Amino acid sequence: MTEQILILALVFMAVSGLVFGVVSWLNRRAAIQQRLDDLGHGDSTPEAGLAGNSKAVWRARVAQVAGPMARLSTPEEGWDSSALRLRFIHAGLRDASWPIVFFAGKTLLALVLPGIFVLYQSLRPTGAGFSGNILLLLLFLLVAIGYYLPNVVLSSLTRRRQQELREALPDALDLMTVCVEAGLGLDAAMNRAASELGIRSQEMANELGLVALELRAGMRREQALRNLALRTGVDDIAAFVSMIVQADRFGTNIAEALRVQAETMRAQRTIRAEEAAAKIPTKLLFPLIFFIFPSLLLVLMGPAAISVMRVLLPTMAGSR
Repeated sequence: MTEQILILALVFMAVSGLVFGVVSWLNRRAAIQQRLDDLGHGDSTPEAGLAGNSKAVWRARVAQVAGPMARLSTPEEGWDSSALRLRFIHAGLRDASWPIVFFAGKTLLALVLPGIFVLYQSLRPTGAGFSGNILLLLLFLLVAIGYYLPNVVLSSLTRRRQQELREALPDALDLMTVCVEAGLGLDAAMNRAASELGIRSQEMANELGLVALELRAGMRREQALRNLALRTGVDDIAAFVSMIVQADRFGTNIAEALRVQAETMRAQRTIRAEEAAAKIPTKLLFPLIFFIFPSLLLVLMGPAAISVMRVLLPTMAGSR
């Protein structure tokens, strides 16, 4: 069995190295072209442009190294306009290096996890490993886990960011309402709210700041707000955008509309908190049944059971 596992590990490593070598050979012209472009732009390399941001520089270097591995998992042409690209935007991962890191992680995890398992099996004593069918099933399972684990992480980041934006929206609307009532326009109110909201939610401040930048660049307010709803993917923000667009079209008082919308969002936030609190007893049911009740029963009934065994069992044995 050990020899079979060793042969399987060698075959796995050989196939992985062959695939990596073929991809690197096929992409050699793209690497040469990228190098020529960098030389043609002089000092305008990604590292030079990101010299003030160490995290961005690190991501750019990782993306450059992981580029060949990422091409193994990257979908066919046109994925930039797909739902997956929109999920990156919803998660706040706008840098061009994040998709490369994402697809490289899918490839590496799909190869590394089975490789570690095969190495572990080869180090176990003879006869202690799994059978052939179970081993293949576990290998395919590890490949699937490694391939889809980055999707789970991306979904988690998206949900966390959307939850933060959803919770911070009523506060942002309150700030914009105060600014509009003080005499500022809606565009200036958004810019002011973006500068003041960083303490409460940096993500919401960044989104409002992007809207302010788009408005300064000459984009129409309706288009800038719809871009905000598209970038966030939050239903409450989409409702806020629809309200602002309708108020602009029909000439409604912006301050009054913002106040009503803020009250509605705050009421919805309270309802969501009450729903989460109402779900707590149901979520605690299974831990109570399987963990707390057995321990409590052991503590309460244990001394009585010991006393019965000490008194009743000798008495029954003597009567016999």
